[in-house]
Amino acid sequence: MVYSSAEWPTRSLLGVVAPEARGELLELGVPARFEAGKVLLTEGARTRHMLVLLSGFAKVTARVENGEESLLAVRVGGDSVGEMAALDGSPRSATVTACGPLSAMVVQPAALHALLARRPEVHLALTRILADRLRWANRRRLDFKGYPAKVRLARLLVELATRYGRPVGDGTVLGCRLTQPELAALTGAAETTIHKGLRELRREGLLETGYGSTLIRDLDRLREIGDLAPED
Repeated sequence: MVYSSAEWPTRSLLGVVAPEARGELLELGVPARFEAGKVLLTEGARTRHMLVLLSGFAKVTARVENGEESLLAVRVGGDSVGEMAALDGSPRSATVTACGPLSAMVVQPAALHALLARRPEVHLALTRILADRLRWANRRRLDFKGYPAKVRLARLLVELATRYGRPVGDGTVLGCRLTQPELAALTGAAETTIHKGLRELRREGLLETGYGSTLIRDLDRLREIGDLAPED
């Protein structure tokens, strides 16, 4: 099957690599499908394969010391998950769960290592993505200390729109619909505070929420609220 990079976000692994290298990567994998709620990867497991998501939406979670589950990130079609264990053989650092029907390619570590050796551009793309995720996690920690909840919410929505949004005539659609508890976890705020922030953004005409999607009507204004530069 021939895939186009237009099918995936430009900052995802499949959106970044060149067509020939992307084709080689996808040929290495075995197709797999997961239904909503199915666990793709389990924290602490010793499995070493990587998954390349083709479609759908998944959550990345981990247990903190008191046993509670914390939402770390979201991944969509075009993203890879499980690459750290595939690269260094360490136990899984998080659990990845499908949030709806999801399709992926399962790539074994030996095949991945061989591809990275003959395709340094794929190795570089994967390294840049891992570095970008580390910067994202660091920004979240700084945001928790430096900004009030509504500003953190605006910053998160802008980042999700930039990474995963799809332009439409009257705004930007986020294909991944996060619940209020999930938005609270990603922003480090109370659920009641997120509920209030979303209500205010809807009242100001910046945001619309519907079944399975979120529409951002004014991304520039949302950037202003989030204390972000116009094209940050």
